[in-house]
Amino acid sequence: MLQLSSEQRRQLRAQAHGLNPVVAIAQQGLTESVLKEIDACLKAHELIKIRVYGDDREARETFLQTICDTLEAAPVQHIGKLLVVWRPRPEGEQEQAPRRSARPAPRPVRRSKRSYQ
Repeated sequence: MLQLSSEQRRQLRAQAHGLNPVVAIAQQGLTESVLKEIDACLKAHELIKIRVYGDDREARETFLQTICDTLEAAPVQHIGKLLVVWRPRPEGEQEQAPRRSARPAPRPVRRSKRSYQ
């Protein structure tokens, strides 16, 4: 499990504030398929929110610990039924910038003043 300083944790909490949960842990608990989905989301986004459906706080703490230990991630925040987890991208992988379209943007239509009268 990665360790974060309090300053790093504060910055990541601020970044995660506007995020929506991308993975949900429901009745079946933390299964292998849920771990694979969390791993895929961490590869794509680095910082994710996970929603846990269940009222047992100790179970949520266990889920967070298991996720971080298994996927070599860092726990950022556990607030209510939401878990925030962060894992840096590997050195060789960079975030893919969206490709720009080959077509130029359409030009705005200009109308004369007379067309409105």
